Amino acid sequence: MKELPEPWRKIYLEKQKAIRQRLQDFSAIPTKQYFYELTYCILTPQSSAKNAAATVAELERDKFYEVGFDPTDYLRDPKHYIRFHNVKSKRLLKIRDEFEDLLPYLSKKNLPPNDLRALVLEKIHGFGMKEASHFLRNIGVRELAILDRHIFKHLARLGVIEEIPRNAPTPKRYLEIEKTWHSYSKEIGIPLDELDLLFWSMETGEIRK
Repeated sequence: MKELPEPWRKIYLEKQKAIRQRLQDFSAIPTKQYFYELTYCILTPQSSAKNAAATVAELERDKFYEVGFDPTDYLRDPKHYIRFHNVKSKRLLKIRDEFEDLLPYLSKKNLPPNDLRALVLEKIHGFGMKEASHFLRNIGVRELAILDRHIFKHLARLGVIEEIPRNAPTPKRYLEIEKTWHSYSKEIGIPLDELDLLFWSMETGEIRK
């Protein structure tokens, strides 16, 4: 069986326990938290994960999902500023209305991961493959790739893909890369989900969601 090359392997062995614990944490997220995990995945693009998490915490504190209000002031707060706050605020309001139809499927999680992701893409306005995969991973769904430029960089260095895509991949290309990454992860005996958190920890020094 192939092995993950150095220095990835050394770092993985050092962080393996923490990575697996983080994946267990995702699986333990209560259903009532799902909407706010979705909110986090809406806010993170082009903004820091730290700012997104702080904004979500305030929205949850003031019961945005339960009550419903314009979240723009929360997103543009200088303490945890979210880029494109006007656009994202409108998305959150729309998604709040759409989420009720999706929740029964998420609560059961009895669909294959790819089918569940397809359902999220169908039900949630404006979501792409990466956002849908990120959200589902954060509520405990496994085996979905969260592909962005940081992940592509590591996959290219490992020879999983030939080059880093210049643009966001089409859904077809996304699935092709995901399939190739799955094959590689099986060859080295490390689940794709664990490799994802490893790559991100190498980028940021943290095992974040």
